[in-house]
Amino acid sequence: QVQLVESGGGLVQPGGSLRLSCAASRNIGSFNAMDWHRQAPGKERELVASITAGSITRYADSVKGRFTISRDNAKNTVNLQMNSLKSEDTAVYYCNARDWSGPLYNVYWGQGTQVTVSS
Repeated sequence: QVQLVESGGGLVQPGGSLRLSCAASRNIGSFNAMDWHRQAPGKERELVASITAGSITRYADSVKGRFTISRDNAKNTVNLQMNSLKSEDTAVYYCNARDWSGPLYNVYWGQGTQVTVSS
């Protein structure tokens, strides 16, 4: 059973920064891709950023230029650096890991960490 544990959430003022980390119980290099998603109250969960095993990244339009996803192989974590935070970034942020081989496709989720952007 794969476990993902998010950390780094909290309360920050608009314009501030936070760094989220996702620690995995399995070598992150064994996943085909890892993502950060978020879910705001009353809204559907949405993909924020994704990074593949080959370190190819992609971002939601709403966070491009402000958020950066990265892999730290030494610490076995995937991180999300969030700068210039806005009130609309307030949400629970979830780490996600995916692996696939032929017809098999596995998705793993963390429990989430709350990010609140407010003055």
